[in-house]
Amino acid sequence: MSVFSWPVRIYWEDTDAGGVVYHANYIRFMERARTEWLRAQGIDQLALRESTSLGFVVRDMHLDFHRPARLDDELRVTVSVKERRSASMLFGQEIVRGDAALVRAQVRVACVNLDTMRPAQIPAGLFANEFPITR
Repeated sequence: MSVFSWPVRIYWEDTDAGGVVYHANYIRFMERARTEWLRAQGIDQLALRESTSLGFVVRDMHLDFHRPARLDDELRVTVSVKERRSASMLFGQEIVRGDAALVRAQVRVACVNLDTMRPAQIPAGLFANEFPITR
């Protein structure tokens, strides 16, 4: 599974007064896609938290807005792993409508102990299937 894709439809609540998707909502869409990617990898975030006190938090995010999304658009939010380190992962994400990229992002997430908020190693074997690193 080199590129994971999650569908999103745009509703009134996603738009601003001009009928364009409010910029912060793109971040919500990407967060949901990463969560669904984790589920597709067999990772239950609540169970991970309860059994290890570990979780993933956004460390850094770079966004590039290309085109707006509007009411009733059907979008795809993609997730691909660009890099994996001992305590973090870099994701490439896109939000697309048809073949047109609306937003591109690089998102670094860190594995942390959620009780102390200190970095922690990603547990060996956490991911049932080793995923390919895309460039």
